[in-house]
Amino acid sequence: MATDLSTDTFEEHRSLLTGVAYRMLGRAADAEDVVQETWLRWSAGERETVREPRAYLLRITTRLAIDRLRSAQARRETYVGPWLPEPIVTEFGRTAPDTAERAVLAESVSLAVLVVLESLSPLERAVFVLREAFGFPYAEIAGTLDRSEAAVRQLAGRARRHVDERKPRFDVDPAERRDLTQRFLAAATEGDLEGLLALLAPDVRLVGDSGGKSQAPRRVIEGADKVGRFVRGAATKGITDVSFRIAEVNGGPALLIYSGAVLDSMFQLDVADGRIQCVYIVRNPDKLALPAVE
Repeated sequence: MATDLSTDTFEEHRSLLTGVAYRMLGRAADAEDVVQETWLRWSAGERETVREPRAYLLRITTRLAIDRLRSAQARRETYVGPWLPEPIVTEFGRTAPDTAERAVLAESVSLAVLVVLESLSPLERAVFVLREAFGFPYAEIAGTLDRSEAAVRQLAGRARRHVDERKPRFDVDPAERRDLTQRFLAAATEGDLEGLLALLAPDVRLVGDSGGKSQAPRRVIEGADKVGRFVRGAATKGITDVSFRIAEVNGGPALLIYSGAVLDSMFQLDVADGRIQCVYIVRNPDKLALPAVE
């Protein structure tokens, strides 16, 4: 049985392990499973021989996440419609008091970045997350992955170039994104197509994730007119006892739409140059628990 000291040691690092696992996998439930398996291995192991608990726990978590990611990528090939990460409530208060550090964490967990990370190999994704999101030294990452430091540097460079080439450009000013989210909500619920078009970039994209379990477009919608008309017609269609809330999700403001007490859907906007560049909609009920991950 694990001692109180070993439990305290594990709990001290739990938020880091969960944050790494979520960025690796894009699903909070999978991340929790990985962290729980890490705990089981930690509690059953020879902890007295572990000189650096954080490095030991991080190594287990990262390797378990890599294994699970390989299986998940195969399953996603049969996913119905576009795939988006599971939204999470982000709380960076304890881990990132510094504004610059908080911005890095927020970007690393954004839907746009997590979607791009899906196209990396599992090893590239692990290196990117550990280096770019959490700032681990190359030598420590090499130990975690049982690779040479030179190999890790090569993986990091390749992953960084890949993300930079494919990551959509957007502004991270939370005040501007929140303002546009509120204006988007007003125009959508009022059926104001002209108001929506004024907010949308000409080449705006709408990505909906339902997993085939609720109504959402099964292809990406492109262009302001098509996106505007879809949003005007579908914002609250078929939702009874509707209510709205704006909350911080994946590092930025998001619009939550409820049917009674049940979360029906989440809208989030990528913004650049004062216009909406991308609209993300999550309606897969399996992804709407909104757990918190730092």
